[in-house]
Amino acid sequence: MTEAILYRVELFDPAGHLLRVSCRIPQPDADGQVVSLPAWIPGSYMIRDFARNIVGMRAVSDGKAVALSRLDKHTWRSAPLRAGAALEIHCEIYAWDLSVRAAHFDQNHCFFNGTSVFLRPHGREEEPSLVEIVAPDWAGAEAWRVATAMREARGVPGAAKRHGFGLYQASDYDELIDHPFEVGDFTLGRFKAAGVAHEVVITGRHDCDMSRLCEDLTRICEWQVAMFGRPAPMSRYLFLATVVGDGYGGLEHRASTALLACRKDLPHAGMQGCPDDYRRFLGLCSHEYFHSWNVKRIKPAAFTPYDLSQEQHTTLLWAFEGFTSYYDDLALVRSGVIGREDYFGALGKTITSVMRGPGRLRQSLAESSFDAWTKYYRQDENAANAIVSYYTKGSLVALALDLQLRAGSGGERSLDDVMRLLWARHGQGGEGVSETGVFAIVAEVGGTTMARWLRKAVEGTDDLPLARWLKPFGVDLEAELADAPSLGVTLSGKGREARLASVIHGGPAHRAGLSAGDVLMAVDGLRVLRGTLDGLLARRAPGDRLTVHAFRRDELMCVELTLGKPAPKGWRLTARPRATAVSKRLLKGWLGA
Repeated sequence: MTEAILYRVELFDPAGHLLRVSCRIPQPDADGQVVSLPAWIPGSYMIRDFARNIVGMRAVSDGKAVALSRLDKHTWRSAPLRAGAALEIHCEIYAWDLSVRAAHFDQNHCFFNGTSVFLRPHGREEEPSLVEIVAPDWAGAEAWRVATAMREARGVPGAAKRHGFGLYQASDYDELIDHPFEVGDFTLGRFKAAGVAHEVVITGRHDCDMSRLCEDLTRICEWQVAMFGRPAPMSRYLFLATVVGDGYGGLEHRASTALLACRKDLPHAGMQGCPDDYRRFLGLCSHEYFHSWNVKRIKPAAFTPYDLSQEQHTTLLWAFEGFTSYYDDLALVRSGVIGREDYFGALGKTITSVMRGPGRLRQSLAESSFDAWTKYYRQDENAANAIVSYYTKGSLVALALDLQLRAGSGGERSLDDVMRLLWARHGQGGEGVSETGVFAIVAEVGGTTMARWLRKAVEGTDDLPLARWLKPFGVDLEAELADAPSLGVTLSGKGREARLASVIHGGPAHRAGLSAGDVLMAVDGLRVLRGTLDGLLARRAPGDRLTVHAFRRDELMCVELTLGKPAPKGWRLTARPRATAVSKRLLKGWLGA
């Protein structure tokens, strides 16, 4: 039996945010073992260059130092080794990225993803690994525990017990980097859903009602498992949440998710209903859980296998992130965690976010997916004019597809059938989805006309006539106009100054020559601040001409500007009280009782 590769993680310097991570390779390449650290992490499509956080690195074999030569920004090769001699590589890694993507370590906790700390031993990726989490020996960490979905190394001396320090195991490198770790004095909640043990781990100061949270997550998880069909694709699942004053994010893994959330988003004792903040957190949990099927197991062919050394392009993120974004809130209403009005409110916000961005008319969803590496994850002040989100517009395409399948079949077919067929064909067998594979599955479920529509929606830039497709369900969609004429700008969220964060192409500010970064100083001779601009505009009418003074850098500008029509401030969905029996039946099939 091949001896496992051994990784050792030592929580070395909490004040300096330094981890000591070693990798022992029992049978390295005697001609020179190559190792590397991933450049990106699956689920976050941007080159992160995790190797930049390595602040020290050395290698040892036979008790002697071994030279390491740099091959590129994240790859090293050892000097030739004696045949049969093990190689140990020791790294010090700076861990101060408070996100779900990398590693963060201080006196309060330690969180890390494997892509940030575990070297990949080239040529040995298919071999098993052991991970030793060393218990910290400094004051203040006496109550710390370990939370991870990685299996304890049973039957091995030094094996960890559940939530304990010691040895964990992974069957190969792909699994090794797909189980994040949380180490600290966390709050732990447990529940079972569809027969599977689930845990909620919360790190950070909070007043969460864990019973309420676990109850709601149970319903959401059970509905998702039931939709795809038992058994669940994992034997155990963890929600790892770090709560802060201001933060939001999630990253999916095969049997867990890493979450970053505001503490105000968590439920508290005595809380009534499902406030927007809590609904947003549940939607985030639901989104990442749905990824257990859609993208972790149903994958684009471009990701099978992952090449974590460079970008991997696909035009399918609209299906893997967009469809997941559709189902995240849909699972809340179908499982009964929120009501229809709450769901309509959330859906209205999604429609609003898409319709406010003129970039939706310039970039297709297929292009947005392909360009995620250089555009979506690298947004600048012109993003609203240039790009469309494959998350939000992708979710609206999923909505449109679901509505049409349901209405066209009298409720007999739906997007659920598409997802289940994708699961059967690709998720359970491991075969990647080709760039046209989703269209082929839709053709099987809804016919070639439906597949052609979907392709046009994904590869084109036309707005979706959602109001028309909602009517058979007895639901009306209406735009609500703002109270004031439009400048065609968004303001920065910082400070009192009226700094332009973005300028909408073709709008009044753009036509007058204003740009993102300009600071409005006065309108018609009156000083303007961030909190006073809306009130001033509310006293004017579309077509009014204004004299605007603004600073660009340190230079004062004066421009003449003509106000535009009020822009839609939101879209509202309402169920018609006198809908037909057919519409009520379709609505019930879509959103549940």
